[in-house]
Amino acid sequence: MLFLSIQELEAAINYWRSQSPAYGEELRLCPEAASLAKPYALMIVQGSQRVPMDVLDETAKQAIQSFLINKAKP
Repeated sequence: MLFLSIQELEAAINYWRSQSPAYGEELRLCPEAASLAKPYALMIVQGSQRVPMDVLDETAKQAIQSFLINKAKP
């Protein structure tokens, strides 16, 4: 089972926020950052340092995978 650390999750959220800044009067997050925000908030509330990848929804999994691919590029 693969795990995602809270630091990786935060970095992915920041990556997506830089790629697609919040918009609208309510400053709505892009779909990728929004999908990662819920597990991130749950981790903070629960005091968790990592989350299993298989508990993420499909949008969050795709957002993490894209982040990791782009992070690995020179």
